[in-house]
Amino acid sequence: MNDLIGTKWMKRLFSAMLFATMACPMAFAAEIRVLSAGAVAPELQAFALLMQRETGHDMKIQFNTAPGIAKRLAAGEAYDILIAPPGTIDQAGKDGRVAVQSRVALGKVGAGVAVRTGVSAPAIASVDALKRALLDADSVVYNTASTGIYLDKLFEKMGILEQLKPKTIRYPDGAAVLEHVIKGNGNEIGFGAITEIRTYEAKGLQSVGPLPAEVQNYTSYEAVMMSRTAAPDAVRTVLGQLATPAAKAAFQSGGVE
Repeated sequence: MNDLIGTKWMKRLFSAMLFATMACPMAFAAEIRVLSAGAVAPELQAFALLMQRETGHDMKIQFNTAPGIAKRLAAGEAYDILIAPPGTIDQAGKDGRVAVQSRVALGKVGAGVAVRTGVSAPAIASVDALKRALLDADSVVYNTASTGIYLDKLFEKMGILEQLKPKTIRYPDGAAVLEHVIKGNGNEIGFGAITEIRTYEAKGLQSVGPLPAEVQNYTSYEAVMMSRTAAPDAVRTVLGQLATPAAKAAFQSGGVE
């Protein structure tokens, strides 16, 4: 399924799900502030557009990395919904910032490998193949967030971390990594969330594939109501829709397992 077909299908699925379950959609329209991890951005944005169309609820979404989300919450920033890895939500619950009983599991996202469009894709099907591809690369690009932390540990376990350091380029988030790869030159290899890589394929990025199964790293994501929300009923509506099988299927179509 190509990106265009997948996006249309996802929107139709969301639309049907919302139309069937919402009553008097515009009567209680609210602005809902959302702080979310960027790995689920494409699916969440499609969902937000349909929520607005079918219910009037306007989801104002800000995206950040998991470490960035933790810092913003610690600084006292207020939102209505938080979408983040379980560990971040656990801490927010301990701090009294979220209503932990409202948690909804969205799914998990794996890490993938990408190169510029037109560049010969390296073999990465096995750990040995991935190791050779990394050692042969002119540069290796990944973030300083959760994916990057995992990759550092993986490369150390593979025995190549020190060899890669002189040609490693780091960025705070996945978007900057993928943009660098698109604009780069030579034999560069980039890493990012599979969902984010898919969104950049039309911009000059080529998905090589996921990390080999034996070293794949998944990050789970959940949605939860923030304690200080001014629109609890609207938030419950949104979380209720995110928990439906139709919504989960739509997120899966974009790479959220």
